[in-house]
Amino acid sequence: MSNIAVIGGTGYAGRHIVAEAAGRGHTVLSVARKVAGERVPGVTYVEGTLLDVPSLLAELQGVDAVVVAVAPRGDMEGLVRPNIEALASTLPESVRLGVVGGAGGSLVAPGGPRLVDSGFPEEFKAEALEMIGVLDDLQAEQSDRDWFFIHPAGGFGGFNPGERHGTYRDGGDVLVVDENGDSFISGEDFAIAVVDEIENPKHSRGRFTVGY
Repeated sequence: MSNIAVIGGTGYAGRHIVAEAAGRGHTVLSVARKVAGERVPGVTYVEGTLLDVPSLLAELQGVDAVVVAVAPRGDMEGLVRPNIEALASTLPESVRLGVVGGAGGSLVAPGGPRLVDSGFPEEFKAEALEMIGVLDDLQAEQSDRDWFFIHPAGGFGGFNPGERHGTYRDGGDVLVVDENGDSFISGEDFAIAVVDEIENPKHSRGRFTVGY
């Protein structure tokens, strides 16, 4: 079993990852600016923020993997990319880093354009482009750290929670869509994909998409 920290552990993606990892018997630390009102049994909850990397590092002592599930929206816009870069440069290289990105960086077809460049909603472009920048930084990193970057489906979020099916498809670089062209994955099944990647790494220093 691993010792896993989830930064943004009370948000939509984060709380599902926390619950899935704890349910599989991992030691889980949830880090968020506000402690959750509803807690998963056995999980340690602490207050912390990606905006204070030095203090965050003190909370992350002894972890095997850190998953960042913080979106660059609202008062976090423009701040997620530089602070993930700071975290990546200061974490011990033995710690695997996972980042929950948005769908915008996914390709719409093999070798094709990115979703963000293909009629993407204007109000979400800044967020998508910042997370694409996070991926660029990880790909340019010269250390020996292992990392993964996961793109959810286009219809992923608290506005469309869905149900647990226990399945998902890995689309590589390409947005996963169903036979009707819809792109969706529930919070619980997205969390399965994240914890699967931690337990059995298939995307070492790489990114992948998930959906049904």
